[in-house]
Amino acid sequence: MKLGLSIGYSKAHMDLPVALVQRAEELGYDSVWSAEAYGSDAVTPLAFLAAVTKRIRLGTGIMQLAARMPANAAMCAGTVDALAGGGRFIAGLGVSGPQIVEGWYGQPWGRPYYRLKDYVAIMRKIFAREEPVTHDGKEISLPYTGPGAAGVGKPLKSILHMNPAIPIYLATGNESTVKLTAEVADGWLPMGFVPGCMKEYGPWLEEGFRRAGNGKSMKDFEIQASIHVEVGSDVKAALAKLKPEVALYVGGMGHRDRNFHKDQMIRRGFAEAADRIQELYLAHRKEEAIAAVPDEWVDMKSLVGPPARIKERFKAWEDSGATSLTVRSRQPEAIEVMAQAARLN
Repeated sequence: MKLGLSIGYSKAHMDLPVALVQRAEELGYDSVWSAEAYGSDAVTPLAFLAAVTKRIRLGTGIMQLAARMPANAAMCAGTVDALAGGGRFIAGLGVSGPQIVEGWYGQPWGRPYYRLKDYVAIMRKIFAREEPVTHDGKEISLPYTGPGAAGVGKPLKSILHMNPAIPIYLATGNESTVKLTAEVADGWLPMGFVPGCMKEYGPWLEEGFRRAGNGKSMKDFEIQASIHVEVGSDVKAALAKLKPEVALYVGGMGHRDRNFHKDQMIRRGFAEAADRIQELYLAHRKEEAIAAVPDEWVDMKSLVGPPARIKERFKAWEDSGATSLTVRSRQPEAIEVMAQAARLN
């Protein structure tokens, strides 16, 4: 199984773990993944890392659709890929949530399914440079002819000759968008992926491949799952370190009635805990919300504890159907232990 390393997005101060990324590359990690929310962006750190690494692939996990139009997303991807020597960039895309889309970017939530579909189609056309780009989509069209248009929009072709094969991965989780991912994307950044869940997702992916109509199958497709890793002698203490982020995302990263992280927890059988976490978090009782996170939920989607326990539990992830696993940790020991578990060297 291939491994990736997540560097996430910045906290209050930018802290790019360059040495950790370089060590991951030395160990044989396949990719490094950046993120964005409403602070640091996902692309700029990868441009920096391109200059201080040689081989590791550079993925956005994710570029938020509302943060840039598809032409700009393609420009960012093509530029960093060219700076990195070609064949290293992965354009990971996702819709974020309505609170961020409307509150931070000032855009309507709209119809995310069709926005994803239009976005990918436009990026593909820009990468290919076969002709000036036009697109008549349900959410995005080029040239623009809507309200306020001057009426002189001109189809254009990228000046930069980009790598036409830059892979596009989509971060999706519900049935319709997972099917769309299999249909139009090169890979999937699944929300809430855990061993055993391919029984649910597999038929959706197969339907998407069927819709693609070009013989596409699982052998042409990457599933980049993500997992927290925390090395420590005390399993319960290691689980506790990961609970604040669960409480934040399930309790407060989204509207009360539209929180994708809470939805994932409910789908995996933790509905009562998810409701309680959200209730406490939104009441500003954050410590109680953290305490309400079940050990079982954290353990299901993480690898924690002594190295031997991590390596033993890693076997289930190897058999999960994922083709690559992104390690979410800045703990140097975790990077080393996961390389040993995946037998990278």
